[in-house]
Amino acid sequence: MNFFWIFHAKRIKQLSLIIIAAFFTAGLLYVERSQIAVFSTPDGPQAFYKAETDDKQIALTFNISWGENRIGPILDILDQKEVDHANFFISASWAERFPDVVEEIKKRGHNIGSHGYQYKDYTNWEDEKIRKDLNQSGQILSELIGERPTLLRPPNGSFDKRVLQLADRQGYSIVHWSVNSKDYLNPGVDAIVNAVVPETDSGDVILFHASDSVKQTHKALPIIIDQLRGKGFSFTTVEDLMASTKSENEEIK
Repeated sequence: MNFFWIFHAKRIKQLSLIIIAAFFTAGLLYVERSQIAVFSTPDGPQAFYKAETDDKQIALTFNISWGENRIGPILDILDQKEVDHANFFISASWAERFPDVVEEIKKRGHNIGSHGYQYKDYTNWEDEKIRKDLNQSGQILSELIGERPTLLRPPNGSFDKRVLQLADRQGYSIVHWSVNSKDYLNPGVDAIVNAVVPETDSGDVILFHASDSVKQTHKALPIIIDQLRGKGFSFTTVEDLMASTKSENEEIK
């Protein structure tokens, strides 16, 4: 019986060492993975939607695909509230119609990303049609802002693994969001504020719109900015959040 016990004690000790070594290796892999560039992961390109950071920094992002009446008041509010850098994802077909507005967005110091050319769901398209749309939008925006955008928010925010791979090959990083203001529903100023302020945490990417279809964003925005600042948040760009040491990615299948 004594021999039996000694044998199992040795086995237990060996197993314990194996388990400890496994945990140590897993820890090293976790640390190593946290240093991997946001989209260059072992699983291929992934969409950025939030930075995991201890700094209370967040990014305001705006989609534009229609009209010119809402963007002016939104830009003015950002100026008044001293939010110097936000991200605007612009449909290139819209940009063709309103090049002066695109220039004004850039002039005020904000970053411009692609929202595609046609406002159509990429996931329903064949590969070649998606590539053509990405190339067309990239060329138009490059001519208007003097540089090719590297961030892409697909129309409707719709994408899958195939779209991620196609965008990556075209030099784009897909940006989603972690907080949705739902301003496109025009639910009322209070509803927009409540969809954002209580839900926002460090590293969040907040979705707004600046098309003419949203009628309350410019009214809710100053309230949101003031309340978020009151909670200790500061405003930065998606690019700066992506440069954070640790980042979260959205797994797409």
